[in-house]
Parts: sequence; structure tokens; C-alpha cells
Amino acid sequence: MTETDVLVIGAGPAGSTAAKHAALGGAEVLLIDKKSEIGAPKRCAEGVSIGGLESLGIKPSPRWVTKKLDGVRLVSPNGTDVWLTSDKVELPEAGYILERKVFDKHMAMDAARAGSRIMVKTLATGMEKTDDGYLVRAESMGREFDIKARIVIAADGPESRVARWGGLRTATRPKDMESAAQFEMVGVEMEDNNCIEFYFGSVAPGGYAWIFPKGDDIANVGLGVLSTETDKSAYEHLLEFVESCPATKNAQPVELNIGGDPVGGMPKKLVADSLMVVGDAAGQVNPLTGGGIISGMTGGMLAGRVAAAAVADGDVSEKRLMEYERDCRERIGKEIDRYLKVKDYMLTLSDSELDSIAEAFQDVEFEKVSTTELVKKLIKVSPKALIKLGKLF
Repeated sequence: MTETDVLVIGAGPAGSTAAKHAALGGAEVLLIDKKSEIGAPKRCAEGVSIGGLESLGIKPSPRWVTKKLDGVRLVSPNGTDVWLTSDKVELPEAGYILERKVFDKHMAMDAARAGSRIMVKTLATGMEKTDDGYLVRAESMGREFDIKARIVIAADGPESRVARWGGLRTATRPKDMESAAQFEMVGVEMEDNNCIEFYFGSVAPGGYAWIFPKGDDIANVGLGVLSTETDKSAYEHLLEFVESCPATKNAQPVELNIGGDPVGGMPKKLVADSLMVVGDAAGQVNPLTGGGIISGMTGGMLAGRVAAAAVADGDVSEKRLMEYERDCRERIGKEIDRYLKVKDYMLTLSDSELDSIAEAFQDVEFEKVSTTELVKKLIKVSPKALIKLGKLF
């Protein structure tokens, strides 16, 4: 039997960050991941904000930054576009495009350097509560064994099995789970490959399509849809988008990624006795943009710190671990709740209404560009948005 203070299940950015900060706090940490290669396959469009990385104390590295972005292009259903570039407006949420396969390993290595032990190709198959923690059953390379932990941190992604085993209700309803499909493509012909592009409307019912440049003629091209808004799969919508979009019609795919993105906000409970949930497993995703790398890592950092302190105190009860939940709701929960309301409002807009908003944006002076600023401008140009969202922003 393997024994540890803190067991983190899932070595994505949120899990590795939790392991790192728990180890830095003095806890004995074991980080396990079911995959043989951490970071593969990639699960998202790979965009992060520069400020978000800074808030986590992470310095960018040319090993995992493929592109620094210079602006945003927003495209409405009829092709009306809005350009927001650094030569015209301030970009407080300027960002990078990552190479997730390298970045995720980098974060796991950070956890190891902080003192965490890592086991890859290790699958948690079940767990049961003990008097002082959990006994987790695991399998690795045909060998079955038990792991005894004072605290388990579930970082096993959307539809977390670990949270469910611990009695937490974190399942995402179909109306709150984006189905996403993405190609990495070569031969992409963007108007400006220093800008990310977003396409709205019926091209991606319930979500949006994106083109995220990675340098030269390479880009991540994908979209997310809600199954409650379309009868087609995300992959079918992606094929239609690639064929019709001028930037991608001559491009070729070199990788396909398909997965789910929880956009319904965080569940009511994030902790139980000896159990904490982080990252996508905890719904720590911006419901409007679907972005969850920074928010998940923030949740991981907060969880790791509290886990180490709880172990040191000899108290791993739900009451003690509630410090994490309180910190999490204060640090990222309020913003997630606000953008959940914006997402719900956006679902009510028709293609013609989106076109009208894009037309109205042509005459709007932007001083800076961030998700919040875009929503504020939307409220100014749309009476419907003012009624629905005015009190939130």
C-alpha cells in the first residue's frame, strides 16, 4: 500500500498546480494521471491571458508559448467583423497561445520540483472513506494497488468520477456541457495571424467558432456547440465551418481533438470530508468563453494551499476544507456567475440580432478590450442587453 498526505487525481494544469502548492506547503503529495503522456491529447484552444499567468507566478517560456497575441477579430453571422488590435486599443487581457502538450508537462515538472511524487499511466478505479481519509484503488500497467490519503483532490476533468465516488454532485447537465471539436491545421490563411478570431451565430449553435494562430500558417480551428441547440455533432459543424470559412478552406488538418467543456458554473459543493474538487471537475470555467486554464489553475492553487494547512493542523474535515470553497467563490466564483448570465443572454440572440450588434460596434470607441469591457459595450448598444445585464456590469 502507498500512503500520502494528499493524493491529486489528474495531472492537467489544475491538478498539477494543486499538487505543487500542497507540496510547497509541506504536505507529502502524490499526483497520478491515467495517461502515459501528460498533456496529450490536448483538450482546448490553448489560449491564456498574460495577466492570468502572472497572477499564478508563472513566467512564460518559449518552450510552451507558440504565439503572443496582438488583438481580436469578432465576426457576426453575415461576415460583419470588428477588429480590436493593440495599435488602436489597450489589451489588458492580451494573451498567449500555448503548446499544451509542453505546458502541461511543464506544470507537472513544477509540481515535482516542489516535492510531489508523480505516477503516470495510473488509473483510479474506486475509493472508499476511512476514519482519517480515503483508500483509493488504482491500477497501473496491469498491477492493482491501494493508495491511502488524508486528502484526495479530484482534478479528473468534466464528469469527475472521483467527486461522484466521494458523494459530491458535480455532474453537468446536457444544457451546460459544450461539445467541442477542433483541428490543428496547416495552410490557414488569416487576414492577420497575430489576432485570434471568433465567429458567432448559427455556425456554432449555443457557442462560437474560433481560429487561434500558432505561428506561420498553423492554427487551432474549432468550435463548441450545445446539444440542446442543434441536432448535429460538433464535428459536423466543424467540417461545415472549415469548408465555408475563407481562412480555412485551403487548410489541412494534422490533429483532431474532441471533448466536453462544462459551462454551467461551479456546483453547490466543492468539498467534503477529506475531499476537494478543482478545475473542469469543479466547473471552474468561464461560461461565456469556455476558457478554464487560468481559473482551474487558480482553483488548484487555492486547494493545494488549504490541503497542506489542513494536513498540518491534523484536521481534514469538510468544515476545515471549506476555507478552499470560500476562497474559490470569492476569487473566481463571482466572475463565473456573472458570465453565466451573459452566456444565457447570448443564447437568446438570433443571427440578425448578432449582425445588428456587430454593425453597432462599428461606431463604438473602445479604450481597452477585455471580456468585461465587451459586455459593457454590448449593454450600451443593445436595449435588450441593458435590461438583462445592466445591473451586473
